[in-house]
Amino acid sequence: MDLEQRLIDAFGSAAAGRIAYVCYSGGIDSTVVVAACVRAGLRTVALLGVSPSLAASERADAHRIATELGATIEEVETNEIELSGYRANAGDRCYFCKTSLYETVQQLAASRGDTEIMFVGTHLDDLGEHRPGLRAAMEHGVVAPLVDANFGKADVRALARQWNLSNAEKPAAPCLASRIPVGFEVTSERLNQIEQVEEFLRAHDVWPARARWHETVVRIEVPPAMFERVVTEPLREELRNACRKAGFRFVALDLGGLQSGSLSLPLAAT
Repeated sequence: MDLEQRLIDAFGSAAAGRIAYVCYSGGIDSTVVVAACVRAGLRTVALLGVSPSLAASERADAHRIATELGATIEEVETNEIELSGYRANAGDRCYFCKTSLYETVQQLAASRGDTEIMFVGTHLDDLGEHRPGLRAAMEHGVVAPLVDANFGKADVRALARQWNLSNAEKPAAPCLASRIPVGFEVTSERLNQIEQVEEFLRAHDVWPARARWHETVVRIEVPPAMFERVVTEPLREELRNACRKAGFRFVALDLGGLQSGSLSLPLAAT
């Protein structure tokens, strides 16, 4: 059975007579789920959670991709920033974020009298990681069709290429709050600082990149191949000024390059 059929079959009869509400971000995983729903002929709504942790560029890109798929996209305002557990950023921030999203979606469906099924883009590779959001999904009866179809990340990208999705090669784009170290409060002001720096980098074609927040210091992560460009004038001085304008006093280039989960790495040498 090919990848496409495996995924479409994973929907089974679960969605029969229901509206498929897909928790959608514009990332490759949730995009493949939306595309599969559309191809399976389900009544599909791609729901984009909007909050200070969503970069404006990612928001615009999500709309563009949904339009390409011919999917209905709706924005829902989530209020995780109002939750003390989310702001505390104690290592389980994602649990509070996803709880806010899933409850918002369920309330929306109930207000419309819809019988809904809620889908997410979780795949097999996610299951071995520390992801507090998975607990929130279980508590709210969320369905992960990629898991049901035994899809890992490589399968997702392969199917995206097969379907000629425009974001098939899109790098991972975690929310802006992931740039703040565990134990430091997540605030709208700090998220805005991060977004300003990353939007500058994106606008100057230095991407993918991360602007890691360290109080008065912003630690820039980019692929090593971009190091020379970042430290060469005039971009070096322009980037420094952009970081200062965002409220950072010092700017550091991380020689480790672009690293997933670098804020959880120990500072002491090992």
